Amino acid sequence: MPELPEVEITKNGLEMLLSKKTITKVQIFNPNLRWKVDQSIISKLDNKTIDSFSRRGKYILFNFDKGHLMIHLGMSGKINVVDINQPLEKHDHFLLHFDNKVMRFNDPRRFGSIFYLDRLSHELIDKLGVEPLEDSFDKNYLFENSRNKTQNVKAFIMDSKIVVGVGNIYACESLYKAGINPKTIANKISKQRYINLTNNIREVLRKAIKAGGTTLQDFTKVDGKPGYFSQELAVYGRENEKCYNCNGKIKRIIQNQRSTFYCPKCQK
Repeated sequence: MPELPEVEITKNGLEMLLSKKTITKVQIFNPNLRWKVDQSIISKLDNKTIDSFSRRGKYILFNFDKGHLMIHLGMSGKINVVDINQPLEKHDHFLLHFDNKVMRFNDPRRFGSIFYLDRLSHELIDKLGVEPLEDSFDKNYLFENSRNKTQNVKAFIMDSKIVVGVGNIYACESLYKAGINPKTIANKISKQRYINLTNNIREVLRKAIKAGGTTLQDFTKVDGKPGYFSQELAVYGRENEKCYNCNGKIKRIIQNQRSTFYCPKCQK
């Protein structure tokens, strides 16, 4: 599933290629995504100029003088910008045409979503937590918000109502770098260890963005190229391989129906 770095990279790529461009045509080939795409989007977007792009959590926002297009990549979604005469690919569900380019939303599993918003408010984004790369995610934030939390720390930092975009891959990597066992109960972790974890979440996310995100299966950038952060993963996907720090073995467990990778020796 694309996580915050992949969504940020997609947003940045779209901004470079399509900011200030005018939509000349909208096509919906399959409206049956996680929520059915409203056909009225076609008329609402026609001839609109994109003022800017932004991101809230894992949602990409196309901002117009009035209104917003909100896209979530879901589990397998990607957005590519291609030459106007390039053949369609299987699972291209939603297209925005410009003078000489086409933006294509491709989603094999169809868990993505597309909404038009008259104003920047929607039940999917209104209750999201803080952005981990912004100042609101300060050294005190995780500690102060964990005091009444009895779930494991991995589930806590993956809770989008607490902090957005720290998905499974980056939660595993951040906890490893902070030396925190993912099974530890959230309210049992000291303030200093949370400060360390905060710094590592920021560092891991920034490095992933710089590396173009993590391509494990489906994700590609808007130019169709993969991300390369998978080459820097220390624990995720490395079950039974040697820990880079202590030469112990990386272990895999299931937490909250997701795979967790960690080093039992390094993460106490």
